[in-house]
Amino acid sequence: MAEHKRVPRRRRKVLRVTACAFAALVVLGGGAAGYAYLKLNGNIKSVDIDGRLGDARPPAATDGSFNILVLGSDSRVGENGDLAGGDTGESARSDTAMVVHIGQDHARASIVSIPRDTLVDRPDCTDANGKAVPGAERAMYNSAFEVGGAACAVKTTEQLTGLRMDHYLQVDFAGFARVVDAMGGATVTTTVAIHDKDSGLDLPAGEHHLDGQQALAFVRTRHGVGDGSDLGRIELQKQMVKSLLQQAGGIGLFSNPVKLWSIGDTMTKSITADSALGSVNSLVGLVQELKGIGPDQLTMVTLPVETAPGDPNRVVERQPQARQLWAALKADRPVPQAVVSAQPQNPAQATPTASPAASPATSPKPAATATAGR
Repeated sequence: MAEHKRVPRRRRKVLRVTACAFAALVVLGGGAAGYAYLKLNGNIKSVDIDGRLGDARPPAATDGSFNILVLGSDSRVGENGDLAGGDTGESARSDTAMVVHIGQDHARASIVSIPRDTLVDRPDCTDANGKAVPGAERAMYNSAFEVGGAACAVKTTEQLTGLRMDHYLQVDFAGFARVVDAMGGATVTTTVAIHDKDSGLDLPAGEHHLDGQQALAFVRTRHGVGDGSDLGRIELQKQMVKSLLQQAGGIGLFSNPVKLWSIGDTMTKSITADSALGSVNSLVGLVQELKGIGPDQLTMVTLPVETAPGDPNRVVERQPQARQLWAALKADRPVPQAVVSAQPQNPAQATPTASPAASPATSPKPAATATAGR
């Protein structure tokens, strides 16, 4: 794993969700610890991003800050097809994409969600089998993962943002549902009813404690609430991330070795990481560096976008806000207030008697196409 600047020990607030995956190693002793290490280490799948991309990349920061690209795959292979429905064959797209920027003091983080239907200039790539994949203009952002795998997704993200993606983490539908179940579920509050036959979600207004399958439906739903846009779905995903952070801090993990082992085993089975993070030692090291970051130290935004010229079902970056956002992260500054204040409204927490107000960051019903529901 890349070396990052150490910071003084800070008062623990809410541990990041990732910490739950590896805390079991702390409480297991003697031979059991050795077995746990080998078992969890063997669970982790990794991909050599650095080897595939070479040196033609944005430079890594030298101030201790770093970036992680987190992707959610919409693959229907295996358990995923039973949970998600639909058919993508053997292909998969990045159904969810988040750029996580960790500040130089490792005490704060910014997360930028990239809408899947954002049109970008996709660079030339090489897929996992070594086959050349030609670039394309005005390609959907999530197509990079589909045609070229993890390395192409990273390369496309680096070209879009100008930021070096120092690390990569990927989870699929089944993995997400398993992790939520292992953590004991997640609690969300809605002010409106959500009924989505596509995702299978059926919730009246109110507070709900969701199991893994319900939580997956919640982060995938878009037709059953709000204006049906992918931007609304991203707001639900942000709500779920915050819920899981709160759940991680309230289930007494360190006093329950059985729970610790279950979560560690589940999470390591559920992720694919870059090779620098592809071991328990590296992941534990990352968790230790980030353990001071809780909800109060986390800023979550969606990349500012607007309707694509000539295509009402796609979006493009909204300028100059998008450029200002990436420049701020590159300089390790907070997300600009102009971006924070123009975020779309969470459709699950809208005023029930009125439709959500349109925001300058949104576009009318973006990505309302057949592929967007995948």
